[in-house]
Amino acid sequence: MVSVRRRAKNIVIQLAPDGILAVNLGMTGRLLYFRNGRSARTSHPAVRFHLDQGSRLIFDDVRRFGTVECMTDAEWSTRDVRLGPEPLSDDFTPDRLMDGLARSRSPLRSWLLDQRKVAGVGNIYANEALFLAELHPQRSANTVDRARAEALYQGLRLTLSEAVELGGTTLRDYVDSEGRRGQYASNLRVYGREGLPCLRCQDPVVRSVFGGRSAFHCPSCQPRSVST
Repeated sequence: MVSVRRRAKNIVIQLAPDGILAVNLGMTGRLLYFRNGRSARTSHPAVRFHLDQGSRLIFDDVRRFGTVECMTDAEWSTRDVRLGPEPLSDDFTPDRLMDGLARSRSPLRSWLLDQRKVAGVGNIYANEALFLAELHPQRSANTVDRARAEALYQGLRLTLSEAVELGGTTLRDYVDSEGRRGQYASNLRVYGREGLPCLRCQDPVVRSVFGGRSAFHCPSCQPRSVST
């Protein structure tokens, strides 16, 4: 093992001399490292790696949505170039976001979840960012003007920064590698709040389903039609 880094929703482990172990945690996956002599009991082990000097690395996944793939450096590079920019990186700018939106008729929530457009954004945080930007989840991407695109850019970065700071979002059974639940759930502004008053205008939050995923929005603050 040479290095460990993250790309989009993947933990990328560089192996020597040529090889990549790409781990996608899914909704509940976690990597657990056990030094030699430590008990390696886990609740839902999916893959076990036996390392030098008796240490072990275990991929534990309650819901079995995660994946573990071994590939060459070249195979990983091919996949990597297909991914969009990291939303907290310097490569992700309001201009780049505006350009991408203008080229697509996809619903905004679907556009944000497309890893080729922006890397690493999940459903919860897409909904939260759209609420901050006052954009309807099903509004066509190419109808977003410059002002709303900049609001979405800021909403994405704020939401993700807060979520990272608080260790992610636990709604059911997610815990990190040290068994700690994510603390961001108490900060959710719209996701999961169906029927509850909007934190901005007090109208009830609405849930809809499209693309196989739930979306939450305030009909008053996030109108689907484009005002003229």
